[in-house]
Amino acid sequence: MHPVLRLYEDALANDVEVTLPALPRMIFVVHGALTLAGKALGDGEAWSGEATVTLKAGNGGATVWRWDLVSGAAGGGPTVGPGVASREKFSAELVTIPKGALLLRGDSVAFPAGGCAYLHRHQGPGIRCLLDGAIRIDAPGHSHSYGPGSAWYETGPDGVFAQAADRPTRFIRVMILPLTYLGKSSVEYLNEEDKAKPKSQAYKIFADMPLTAFSS
Repeated sequence: MHPVLRLYEDALANDVEVTLPALPRMIFVVHGALTLAGKALGDGEAWSGEATVTLKAGNGGATVWRWDLVSGAAGGGPTVGPGVASREKFSAELVTIPKGALLLRGDSVAFPAGGCAYLHRHQGPGIRCLLDGAIRIDAPGHSHSYGPGSAWYETGPDGVFAQAADRPTRFIRVMILPLTYLGKSSVEYLNEEDKAKPKSQAYKIFADMPLTAFSS
């Protein structure tokens, strides 16, 4: 069975504390403040790790997006406890996960109004979630538009074209890549004429974490 990547949205009330089991994951703060693993996080900041971790919301609460990597259909799940509202936003079986040693990369991709990402692919699968703006994703056989809070899956090997709306647009993503891409870009443009064109998207890496518990 292939590993599964799950994306949850956890809303923590004021000063609530919850403990998450050990799993490879990234946590992104959509809004609010919390502390975890001795680190204070606010809007737009992220944490990654594989060990058990305790989250404590600030006095204004917090909403986070949480990507959990699990070994099969079982594992992970909504965060349970008083003062916590948790739901699964997206789940994907990683059929196209690369062979060998792996890393978890979490980053943001930002576009100016009207920006695009030319036809390209990545070296591994992942789940994206739109934070700001709007975007259309063209993939083999289908095209979909997404608004804030919407999530989608990209296989990695399949070529995609991304077109941002007429306003600044940004999404957060987590991909599972070969370890050999640690610190390196995973994007590959598929049309020769696009490779030398200026690119409008900007990246911010939150996590580039070698996975100790997963290989394929």
